[in-house]
Amino acid sequence: MAVKPEPVREPGTKAPRPKDAATLIIYRFAGKNVEVLMGQRHRKHKFLPQRYVFPGGRVDTLDSRVRTATTLRSDVEELLTRKATPARARALAAAAVRETFEEAGLMIGKPDPSPERSVPKNWRPFFDQGMAPCFENLNYVARAVTPHWRPIRFNARFFMIDYRHVEGELGGDGELLDLTYIPVQETKEFELPLITTRVMELVENLARNPPDPNKRRTVTYFQHNGKFHDMYDE
Repeated sequence: MAVKPEPVREPGTKAPRPKDAATLIIYRFAGKNVEVLMGQRHRKHKFLPQRYVFPGGRVDTLDSRVRTATTLRSDVEELLTRKATPARARALAAAAVRETFEEAGLMIGKPDPSPERSVPKNWRPFFDQGMAPCFENLNYVARAVTPHWRPIRFNARFFMIDYRHVEGELGGDGELLDLTYIPVQETKEFELPLITTRVMELVENLARNPPDPNKRRTVTYFQHNGKFHDMYDE
């Protein structure tokens, strides 16, 4: 089946403001190969139909208010807050965890420290498992903004996590089809957005060469001008 082309904004219409979004790449080693969890978006989706992507989605208003079992690692928080407020950084991490649970059925969490307290509506299915989101094992990989000629735009942050910090069985709400771990070297056989390919290169490198959390580092910001250019969030 032919893959639907990505939509282009109609001439004369105003470019929409990018909405904050977060994506989570779950990786594992299979021998010497790095594998990443991906799924195919349904052909009826307006954004990236039929493309293979990582779990992720838009940040919800209540994501910044959800209680957590653990906080972001200090170096990850420092990277995020170079271009976001602390509350927004927290919301981005929360959205990545929540969307992974919704789309893939997988949990990044620990026992809820305050089970007697109420939770935001969009988080109830997660907390019904007796867990609260856990941020301590997330790493921040990259940021990318959808180009201005698209009718739907996101300011997306990409996180990664070792599968050993993830619980649950692959499933989810059906938004992602054919969920599976794919060796990075074999992803060239799949229909992927260009940004996904570029981020995957970073993930593989970070998986093989974990950064020193005590040393200052940069995060790649992909700017799209006909093709992606690497910049850096300082």
